Amino acid sequence: VQLQASGGGLVQAGDSLRLSCAVSGRTGITYVMGWFRQAPGKEREFVACITSIGGTTYAATSVKGRFTISRDTAKNTVYLQMNSLKPEDTAIYYCALDSPRSRWSDVADDYDYWGQGTLVTVSS
Repeated sequence: VQLQASGGGLVQAGDSLRLSCAVSGRTGITYVMGWFRQAPGKEREFVACITSIGGTTYAATSVKGRFTISRDTAKNTVYLQMNSLKPEDTAIYYCALDSPRSRWSDVADDYDYWGQGTLVTVSS
């Protein structure tokens, strides 16, 4: 399984950005796709995830109401729509996949496959 994240960039506070994660390879039927981020000097933290069965989503409290995770199964792509961006959202964003898994997880160690990361910088 390979994950390719894209869509990062430099934006101003209040702007929006959409990240994409293209998935290739055999993922199996039941899996969970997640987004994590890591800011300079900080540990990697969970952002949001979505299950393959039912499309159940879960988001961290810090981004709930601003970020939305979604998927396009035909394109094997997961998105992270980020609205009302804040300077504290600045980080490298990683997409990840765990298979087999049917229930959501916010634990990075649960995920077996990771993309290369895409940098999001929010200026004030």
